[in-house]
Amino acid sequence: MNKKVKDAIMGILVICIIAAAALSLYKCEKDKGGRELARRISALSSRGGSVPETIEGLKEAIALYEEQIEQHVKNGAQTGVYWKILAIRLADRGMHRDALDAIERAIYYNSGDPTLFYLTGEYASVAAASTLNFSPNSGAEREQFTGLAESAYLRSIQLDPLYARPCVGLGILYTFDLGRPDEAIPYLERYLELTSNNTEGMFVLARAYFMTGDYDSAVRIYERIISRSKDQRVKENAQNNIAEIQNIRDFNWSLLDD
Repeated sequence: MNKKVKDAIMGILVICIIAAAALSLYKCEKDKGGRELARRISALSSRGGSVPETIEGLKEAIALYEEQIEQHVKNGAQTGVYWKILAIRLADRGMHRDALDAIERAIYYNSGDPTLFYLTGEYASVAAASTLNFSPNSGAEREQFTGLAESAYLRSIQLDPLYARPCVGLGILYTFDLGRPDEAIPYLERYLELTSNNTEGMFVLARAYFMTGDYDSAVRIYERIISRSKDQRVKENAQNNIAEIQNIRDFNWSLLDD
């Protein structure tokens, strides 16, 4: 065997030895990483306890308890549904503060449901409106409820921009409860984009326009109500509001003439 062949064989042997060492080091580091992960999980547990020391062991443990985990998830979701039903029933009986407590529990189990936040806005709005001055803290309590209603409606819209109800709820809150009709207008316009012929939303929007001094837009909405509604009382209400706006305009013109 000549020298070149010997050198080639020795080179191959050196490469094989280096590769084997690298593979052994990789497996060692992988096991070390698995043990580190296991130690981190164990440290996070409030009661300590033993956990598998490798990634493979963790996967096996998860596989063993996967069915139980899935059942816990289902149970949690169902519990949220029960809290939601309880909240609705409490609100139906006029117990809106208790309903808020129940809806808070429902949100705990399902924080991505826009309906829960809409209901929170509704119940908080009613609670704010029914807060009387029985104590020096009544004003702060009322502000707390209106603040909760506003944030809940906004969160509901954020979760589902096509959900119409929180838009009108927020519009009513801004117009009648908080005296901020200019902020109500965009949400009420959005509500009518989603529901088109809803007369309740149109009346609130017309009122918001009126409160901001935009009488032309208010009259336009009232005329829209008259042209689209089949309810004679609704038509008469809209006509009376147009007449009221016209009287205000006439009065303002008379002041200018003077």
